[in-house]
Amino acid sequence: MSTLKNREVLLGVTGGIAAYKSADLCSKLVQSGALVSVILTESAHQFIGATTFEALTNRPVHTKTFEIREHFQGEHIGLAQRAEVVIIAPATASSIARFANGFADDLLSTTVLATTAPVYVAPAMNCDMWVKSSVQRNISQIAQDGMKIIDPEEGWLSCGQIGAGRMAAPEAIRKALENQFTV
Repeated sequence: MSTLKNREVLLGVTGGIAAYKSADLCSKLVQSGALVSVILTESAHQFIGATTFEALTNRPVHTKTFEIREHFQGEHIGLAQRAEVVIIAPATASSIARFANGFADDLLSTTVLATTAPVYVAPAMNCDMWVKSSVQRNISQIAQDGMKIIDPEEGWLSCGQIGAGRMAAPEAIRKALENQFTV
């Protein structure tokens, strides 16, 4: 039996081409018995729609800070309190910078600040972006702040380059989250 069974997982999807992999990750989490809630950033909507995640989770998808869907004390508080683990996949350079600097300017960043649950980050970006000192500094900062990094893989990127920057495989992310609940 999966250690994710009946666990509340919050999946944050940010705006990168790897967002399509988040649907596969969401499906794998649900098949493992997890109860998944999804936050899509505004940029994520450019790559994938809420309907996909609503069909996979049978739950509403959360997109706006001040739109009450489930939690009348505020979505960022309700989702943060309900989550037993948070995974940001893909995590863009922009979202990582927000987390590193404590920004609270959208529903995802506000929820991450409000949660006491473990937060995992699965970066995905162009290989030249991934190696930038500013990105690496932000990765170091969020790791120092207690976030767990699921390193990107090397391989072919949508920009046509080959290198580190591919979001980790959904199965590898699922296993990392399962390990969170293994004693």
